[in-house]
Amino acid sequence: MPSLLIIDDEDKLRGLLARILRLEAYDVKEAASLQTARQLIAKEEPALIICDVKLPDGNGVEFTSWLKQHYPVIEIILLTAYGNIGDGIQAMKNGAFDYITKGEDNNKIIPLVQRAVEKNKLRIQVNELLAKVNKHYSFQSIIGKSAPILSAIAAAQRVASTNTTVLLTGETGTGKEVFAQAIHADSPRRKQSFVAINCSAFTKDLLENELFGHKAGAFTGALKDGKGLLEEADKGTLFLDEMGDMPVELQAKLLRVLESGEFYRLGDNQLRKVDIRLIAATNRDLQKEMEAGRFREDLYYRLSVFQIELPPLRERREDIPLLAVHFTKQFAAKTNKKINQVSAAYLNQITSMKWKGNIRELKNCIERSVILTDGDELDPSTLPAITETAGLDLASIEKAHILKVLQLCNQQKAETARLLGIGLTTLYRKLEDYGIH
Repeated sequence: MPSLLIIDDEDKLRGLLARILRLEAYDVKEAASLQTARQLIAKEEPALIICDVKLPDGNGVEFTSWLKQHYPVIEIILLTAYGNIGDGIQAMKNGAFDYITKGEDNNKIIPLVQRAVEKNKLRIQVNELLAKVNKHYSFQSIIGKSAPILSAIAAAQRVASTNTTVLLTGETGTGKEVFAQAIHADSPRRKQSFVAINCSAFTKDLLENELFGHKAGAFTGALKDGKGLLEEADKGTLFLDEMGDMPVELQAKLLRVLESGEFYRLGDNQLRKVDIRLIAATNRDLQKEMEAGRFREDLYYRLSVFQIELPPLRERREDIPLLAVHFTKQFAAKTNKKINQVSAAYLNQITSMKWKGNIRELKNCIERSVILTDGDELDPSTLPAITETAGLDLASIEKAHILKVLQLCNQQKAETARLLGIGLTTLYRKLEDYGIH
């Protein structure tokens, strides 16, 4: 039963309104002053307050501002004996649901109250959902007790409450996006959008359009104006993964956004402004990229204000059993299997493996094991066989694997990139590096 509070020093009017609303099955409390009302609010937090504008100990318009500051989900409808346009405008600015004149048809107030209560219910549901999402992406969701991962978490927690740009570095599969989401979830922007894009997954023109948006007619097929991810992330966080793969031409435009918040959509001459917090990630050595002329020095120094290096799995082997148990539970639930333990032999074997793809590779391995397991325990028989290339250097292993997947995909580059879990631009770069044609 929704709880309402009526604040009015006129006993008869307050009592009449209370009776009407109680007949609609609302739980109605009454107060003749703001002091009494504040005490009741602290105890019960009603869904809706119906408040007179002029009270013995204060003004309803000013009270609305106080209420929204301390209890933002509570809705408030203001009543006045004499309609005043100025008060009405200020009341709505302060967050009032509506502003009405006393003596209006009481039948009108019932649907108004219903809409306000429904809005309160929706606000509560949204807040609960946000809390669940933030908990899922919080620092508590990062698994590990090793010194390297705890050090990285501590650094991320320190910077999360600021607006400082963060650069996450480390090998592929070390959890850079997980850290980015945790930083956002622990920041003052947590209720705003977290927008992510992989810079290696697009050509220069497509990436520029994705980030900055376009004006109708800017290119063939642009039939109407289109928002870019910068605008989608306004007041929130923009995560640029594989930042090292961003074309140099776009780096200059991004630098301007970081310095002034200003940019133009493609084909547009209207200057736009956004307020974003940027988190970037890369598995490349940006110092070497700068020396090779592929990354702007000024952008690097702007990005690396606060840099966090994420450790590879081989440097945090004590975390592998924890991760294995977590992923086993996750995939067992996903596949409706009753797997409740991981054998010691299985844990010993995976702890000694190289995991060149880090957590991402371990996760894929656990998923495969869960699928292959018929009993209630993971055992080493479900692990992939060690290949003949296992003793070679990492570059040779990667090259051999790319060749194998290319052959499997009949030389189709897009499908090969998809199966490898990398961007098409990254695949072409690796093909060039390894001399694969």
